[in-house]
Amino acid sequence: MTESTGLRAGYLAAASLVRPALNAIMSKEWQGAHHIPDSGFIVCANHISNLDPLALGHMVYTQGHLPHFLAKSELFQLPVVGGIITRLRQIPVDRARGGNESLVAADRVLSEGGAIIIYPEGTLTSDPDLWPMKAKTGAARLALKAGVPVIPVAQWGIHEVLPRTAKTPRLRPRGTGRIRIGAPVPLEDLRESTLTRSVLETASERIMTAITGELEVLRGEDAPEGRWNPRTGQREAGHRGQGIS
Repeated sequence: MTESTGLRAGYLAAASLVRPALNAIMSKEWQGAHHIPDSGFIVCANHISNLDPLALGHMVYTQGHLPHFLAKSELFQLPVVGGIITRLRQIPVDRARGGNESLVAADRVLSEGGAIIIYPEGTLTSDPDLWPMKAKTGAARLALKAGVPVIPVAQWGIHEVLPRTAKTPRLRPRGTGRIRIGAPVPLEDLRESTLTRSVLETASERIMTAITGELEVLRGEDAPEGRWNPRTGQREAGHRGQGIS
């Protein structure tokens, strides 16, 4: 992606602050970086800590790409933070308006060969055991419309450095932020389909199944059957996303 000199300078300035800070509070372990494409792709990841966007952005930036996150619009209203992420061309998602404008902006970045990062769950997981939840369909809609690879990424250990309810990181014992990058999610058979609710849910579940599989490797254990639905507060059985239901 051809980025402006000013934008690249902004990322360099941000990286000069973020990377040393992250390295100071935790070790890092990245697996599967060879799966990151040269250009035009979507990273879909699980969300376990308010710190993990910085860790994930660090990983993508280190692979030679400027990370463009889809983030809730409220963050753009915060003092200082809002101005920084706006200048770094992050993309606000206005949930009250359906998020369509954010998908248009993200599609523009992808068409220019850029990297988009999405948390398909839309928020920190509320699964009691921190497994990926049922996804919203925005990531699948963008992926199928743009026709770009979707790279599943699992994160683990970062939640121990900054737990969900904590405001400051735990510095001792020193934690390790682990990131595992998987092969592109198989969506080719869905790309020519009409984007019905069924197709979007199938694509979304394939994405979450791929993320969960990578997380199982990081955690060294199998995920439970079914997927946590934050709306019902229950783990619900569902298909594994291998076909159109």
